[in-house]
Amino acid sequence: MSPRESKKARTARAAQIYEILLAEYPDAECALRHASPYELAVATILSAQCTDARVNMVTPELFRRYPDPESLADALPQELEEVIRSTGFFRNKTRNLIGMANFLVDEHGGELPRNMKELSALPGIGRKTANVILGNAFGIDEGVVVDTHVKRLSGRMRFTAQTTPDRIEKDLMAIFPRRVWTMLAHLLIYHGRQVCLARKPRCNQCAISHLCPSSAV
Repeated sequence: MSPRESKKARTARAAQIYEILLAEYPDAECALRHASPYELAVATILSAQCTDARVNMVTPELFRRYPDPESLADALPQELEEVIRSTGFFRNKTRNLIGMANFLVDEHGGELPRNMKELSALPGIGRKTANVILGNAFGIDEGVVVDTHVKRLSGRMRFTAQTTPDRIEKDLMAIFPRRVWTMLAHLLIYHGRQVCLARKPRCNQCAISHLCPSSAV
């Protein structure tokens, strides 16, 4: 974050960047395929250290076998492990999935809670995952999802000088209005995957290069 840029100026620049990215990616949305809050929770747990594309290959069979929290709570660990093995860390994810499902059945009537405190208390669900669920399943802008793309772009655009997800999220929440928090993450992720690449950003193809302090153009 540049010390010469006031918060007012940074907020105004952020608003410009948001509108440009929204025009660039009007269809930006959660890449994890799901048809219910339960399915999104399961897919998000599986996405840890795994690509969304791989998760989307695994979930159709997973949801066929375990269509709801009740059936997942009763899953045999070794059978669930085989279904999700290709997502990596499958033993830990199996424990989290079955644990989450049991928690939902026992404590929440089989329904995902709609608040950060109760969601983040579920096995396998931290603040980032809870933000994904709240924003995309329930339309609740509780915070900003900070993944590797959001972290990288936030730093390059000088929205933050922080390096931990929680602190990055707080800085983003301070300069973007609540109503855009969920979409903001989608836009930064899309831009990070297509233009602002980790190793070699395509600044000459970037629609916001004139607003980015890190631009090579």
